[in-house]
This record gives sequence, C-alpha cells and structure tokens, in this order.
Amino acid sequence: QVQLVESGGGLVQAGGSLKLSCAASGRTSSRYTMGWFHQVPGKERELVAGISSGGITTYADSVKGRFTISRDNAKNTVYLQMNSLKPEDTAVYYCAADSAGYSASYSQYQYNYWGQGTQVTVSS
Repeated sequence: QVQLVESGGGLVQAGGSLKLSCAASGRTSSRYTMGWFHQVPGKERELVAGISSGGITTYADSVKGRFTISRDNAKNTVYLQMNSLKPEDTAVYYCAADSAGYSASYSQYQYNYWGQGTQVTVSS
C-alpha cells in the first residue's frame, strides 16, 4: 500500500503563490506516475498536472505557464508550485499515484492511490 499526504494548502490572495507537497510512504516506487487533481463541489476531479517516472510533465490548459509539477524521488515527494493564482483555482487539491501508467492520465480512474486532499482558496 501507498499512503499519500498533501500539505501546503491554504488561503492566498489572487496573484500569489503556494507550493503543495505530497509525501508518499509505504510501498512507493519511483516508477509511478504522479498527478495533482483538483475538485470543486458538483464537479469531477480533474487533472491539474502530472509527471511520469521519466519526468515528462502534463498540465491542464488552465494552469500552463502558472503551475509546475516536480518530483524528488529521493524524498518520496511530489510538488506543485502554484504561481499567479486565480480565484478559479480554488478547490481541494489531491495527490494521486498511478502504479501502472507510463504517462499522466487525465482520468482520475487511472489512479489507484490518493491523498486526503488539501484546500486551496484564492481570494479575489
């Protein structure tokens, strides 16, 4: 089993920055594809950013140029640097791991490990 714990969320003004961290423990693997999803009430979880074991990144169009996903396999940690935050970025952000994928899938259903989520609120 893999346990994922997100941290770094909070309240920030529009235009500000946050850095989310996802600490993995248990039977982790650097071969896993990792992703950050967000979810707002009434909507499905959507991929924000993903990173493959080889470091290939994928971003939602809405965050390209503003967010950066990275991973530090030695620390079993994945990060999401969020810059130029907008009110529409407000959501619960989840870290997820895909043990079978070779690249980040846009579908939440491809991921088999999930963190509990961390709230990001961006005020206007």
